[in-house]
Amino acid sequence: MDVTELWTEIVRWLAEHAPVTAAALRPPVPPPDLAELEAEFAVELPVELRDLWLCCGGTDVDVLADVLPPFYTPYGAAEALQAWRDHRKHWAAQWERPACDYYAGSPGSSFHPAWIPIAGDGFADELVVDLRPGPLHGCVLEWEQEAAQVLRPEWMGVAAMLSDVRRALTQGAPAGHSYPTVTEDGRLDWQIR
Repeated sequence: MDVTELWTEIVRWLAEHAPVTAAALRPPVPPPDLAELEAEFAVELPVELRDLWLCCGGTDVDVLADVLPPFYTPYGAAEALQAWRDHRKHWAAQWERPACDYYAGSPGSSFHPAWIPIAGDGFADELVVDLRPGPLHGCVLEWEQEAAQVLRPEWMGVAAMLSDVRRALTQGAPAGHSYPTVTEDGRLDWQIR
């Protein structure tokens, strides 16, 4: 399955089983100008990331919908760009020479310009797509703001992440170290075990 099909199935499952979470998600209206994003990020966006932003518009400001484990709300393209700009301001002193290894999927202890935020926890931690060069180009990392680090890839790409989430939701299986549950009021919640 491709990203669009996976996202569609996740949203369908949420609408049936976790309607409050499903209602928080919005479509990308208007569709993002991906060429403009690539110009600002100074990287070519992988097809999987482009496809995600063409079907997922994130949520309204200050609305959390923990669709991605263990507690991440997906960003639309505009939110991703704003998060990236915020990192650029915060890490201005190290932006040109980040404290990160060269290759995608390798550790880092300052934010790298080739990390594109795709989801946040409402505080400062994020899931990012790693667009540094190398065989793991396009993998998904977890940026931990307090520790100012990423350690290892969580998923090999956006499609792998969504496939893991879809499998977890439809089969009650873990996604990484988290299990999906639905609260009494109809929200998706991930339990870490």
